[in-house]
Amino acid sequence: MLKERKKVAIQEPGLERQCGGVQHYPETQLLFASLPLHLDLASPPALSSRLAGEVSVFWGVGELDGMAASSKRLIPSANLAQSLRRVCAQVRGCPRSATGASASSMPASLGFLAQRRPGWLGVAALALAAVVLGAVVWRRAGPRRRRRLQQVGTVAKLWIYPVKSCKGVAVSEAECTALGLRSGNLRDRFWLVIKEDGHMVTARQEPRLVLVSITCENNRLIFRAPDVDQLVLPIRQPSSNKLHDCRIFGLDIKGRDCGNEAAQWFTNFLKTEVYRLVQYETNMKGRTSKKLLAPINWNYQVAYPDYSPLLVMTDASLVDLNTRLEKKVKMENFRPNIVVTGCDAFEEDTWDELLIGSVEMKRVMACSRCIFTTVDPDTGIIDRKQPLDTLKSYRLCDPSERALYKTSPLFGIYYSVEKVGSLRVGDPVYRMVQ
Repeated sequence: MLKERKKVAIQEPGLERQCGGVQHYPETQLLFASLPLHLDLASPPALSSRLAGEVSVFWGVGELDGMAASSKRLIPSANLAQSLRRVCAQVRGCPRSATGASASSMPASLGFLAQRRPGWLGVAALALAAVVLGAVVWRRAGPRRRRRLQQVGTVAKLWIYPVKSCKGVAVSEAECTALGLRSGNLRDRFWLVIKEDGHMVTARQEPRLVLVSITCENNRLIFRAPDVDQLVLPIRQPSSNKLHDCRIFGLDIKGRDCGNEAAQWFTNFLKTEVYRLVQYETNMKGRTSKKLLAPINWNYQVAYPDYSPLLVMTDASLVDLNTRLEKKVKMENFRPNIVVTGCDAFEEDTWDELLIGSVEMKRVMACSRCIFTTVDPDTGIIDRKQPLDTLKSYRLCDPSERALYKTSPLFGIYYSVEKVGSLRVGDPVYRMVQ
């Protein structure tokens, strides 16, 4: 067990001079700990060892492939072996061959006493090096092994909504990126209808947007809506098209104009004012969670979704709601990305980290509902009362969370993507329990 951690000075090019814990760097983090060598490495048992003395050990922390920036795992740094050899040489009082530094100067530069160490201590340090290397590998895999997987349901449906507020596209499988679900060229909420001044337009203002359907054929998007001809657009817009400064819930984000034909199509269909269609491109800066959810501390970006890359709901919760309504509503009223079956109503309120397929996701917050839920997805008519009023009768937040959710009822859970991957309908949904 670690008995103490000292704050020491190091001299390594390009790194901070003081490391008393984990310091943050663009690609790598460094943990420098001065450890008393009266260690009992009881975990993992196979690496148990008792040593005496003192030696300093470098451990690197970095990202695993496919992990979001917020998910870190302990892994060896690229120069761990070299660092350990250097430490062992210093403990023995030997010069460092790589730089020619003398034994008298090197221990002082790393915070060690300058006197020579007994010969046996070098052997002890080498043994510790082996222990540390093994422990790092064990720590890398350890967190996954320690987390217990508890199946809580099965994926019943997957939905991608290419244009914000327009109809969703049901898919049987999808890739889950850091920005949300993707199926071929269809990306979740990568297109947005805006006013001429750049402000977003959703079904809250134009309820008939929910009647616009989108399909993807031969690298083209096909838009269809009642009483208008279809619109055909290329998946990617020319770089010469104008970049708009768009506004979504008070935050700025860019959008590539999709041309005059698309603008005229949406204007003719909605028949209220002039609108334009814009597309998000992956090289654009997304809206950051730190600005979206302050003071909640998350680290991800989204394109045009409201608050997070994924929205998860359960069919049992919808069934429960419909028992309280005269006129039943559909899952389409609530626009989730992932629908889970095989669990109890509102069991999703208790889920934190989930594993679906190869995708790991982490709960951000509950989804607070608004008048959008009162838009009939089949007619495009807004009711402004149900099911919102009924949800308010039994799905309000705890008083301690009133500052976050205010008086909006909660229905569904927002998730961030912790590990990208793929998922499909029929996949088991696992709750990851520490």
